Amino acid sequence: MLNQLIKTEISQHVAVVTLNNPPVNAQSREFVEELISVFDELNDTPEVRVIVLTGQGKVFSAGADIKSRGNVGEIPGETYRHLRRTREVGFCIMESNKPVIAAVNGPALGAGLGLVLCSDIILASENAVFGLPEIDIGLMGGVRHTMRLFPHSLTRRMVLSGYRVTAAELYRRGIIEACTTPDQLMEEALAIAHSIASKSPAALKLAKRAINTVETMGLKEGYRFEQNLTVEMTRHEDSKEAMRAFLEKRQPVFKDSV
Repeated sequence: MLNQLIKTEISQHVAVVTLNNPPVNAQSREFVEELISVFDELNDTPEVRVIVLTGQGKVFSAGADIKSRGNVGEIPGETYRHLRRTREVGFCIMESNKPVIAAVNGPALGAGLGLVLCSDIILASENAVFGLPEIDIGLMGGVRHTMRLFPHSLTRRMVLSGYRVTAAELYRRGIIEACTTPDQLMEEALAIAHSIASKSPAALKLAKRAINTVETMGLKEGYRFEQNLTVEMTRHEDSKEAMRAFLEKRQPVFKDSV
């Protein structure tokens, strides 16, 4: 991994991925391409079972790097390459076969909010705010991802007015898992990460597949899909080990390989 604009540290089956493009972790082309590369590599890293995504400094990510948009629309084909990168940087998180926890240390705006919304579990510092400022800078974006998690009226208020909602309000509404002091954020995020990392890697991969797939399926089709994954899991050695450990009243020992 390059470890330039995106810093990655791996310990105890948890990868901490830190956005590191001061002062506001703006998302330039190089930033986006490196973040996609990091998640692609972590997908193929057996020792990693969970990913924690956070930002360096006081801002999680202020969104797209407007200064780097200079060539968009001027060079033939660059508009479509830019749009493709913008889509894929979110989907590389959402489609990761490892659970992703967003530890939002500060403002998450525009494309920065997009990274958060594509994560599996969201925690935030009380210093964090979440917004879609595109209406104020002649752009559009973030509507569909926001609608997945945020209520009807709040989403429209954010899109139409640029309203920034606080972490405390999102926690009150039950949209994020925790609103902590800045000092406690990573401690709480890592506690959840280590709890998840203690589970079977094979089970986690199948669980992520289920979560991502059934969201857009009907009830009967979705439940059938989950049942088929259950059958697949019971054939894996980790399933047998989990059952043995339960009966023997001990902690299971799972293999890193899936």
